[in-house]
Amino acid sequence: MSLRITPLNIVSAIGLGLVAVHLLSDKATAPRQINMSGFYLLILGCLILVTFITDLIFRFTLKDIKRIWVIELIFIVFAAILMAILQKLA
Repeated sequence: MSLRITPLNIVSAIGLGLVAVHLLSDKATAPRQINMSGFYLLILGCLILVTFITDLIFRFTLKDIKRIWVIELIFIVFAAILMAILQKLA
């Protein structure tokens, strides 16, 4: 199986980067530093796991890389809109 980059791989990589930066950075509290508690790291870890599994599901069901890109981009946009709506309701 060849290496194919997909939008959900990019989202997973960004999430892993955020976790790595948080775990490897100093614990000093700068004025603009984002303070992530363990709970938010757990949620981010779950997000990474879900995006990885969802990407595998899309890869096994769709064989054309162009269709994977379109469907995964629609999935990401739909999830972002749903999260924004739920955040406004809460």
